[in-house]
Amino acid sequence: MTAPASPSEEEAAPAPEAMTADIPAAPGAPAYAALYPGAALDQPATTATGPDGEGGLVTFTTAATPDEVVAFYRTRAEEAGLTSVMGMNQGDARAYGAAGGQAGATNLQVVAAPGAGGETSVQLSWSAGL
Repeated sequence: MTAPASPSEEEAAPAPEAMTADIPAAPGAPAYAALYPGAALDQPATTATGPDGEGGLVTFTTAATPDEVVAFYRTRAEEAGLTSVMGMNQGDARAYGAAGGQAGATNLQVVAAPGAGGETSVQLSWSAGL
């Protein structure tokens, strides 16, 4: 007879990618700028179009750790063909940057730090340059 699974095994959280379909950070945002699964927006994304293309900035909170958030965006950037160009660990805060395209005009930057109430505060910015 097999012992029943422990509560922690039964309630294991699914991987972030399995929790929800990709939700763009803003209408028209590239796939690498999807919101982290379960993100709670602070306010709608700010977007702009310039000579190098479209871009945006969004802030949100999540129950995930800063390391989990950075790993999520690193994977998305690499899948999109971007190259990691920056990483930073300072205390419990994490930052990551990736770039690609002509003169690095396509980029992703994410900063994740512990926030109030045990949640992680995230700033995500992107550009979809040429």
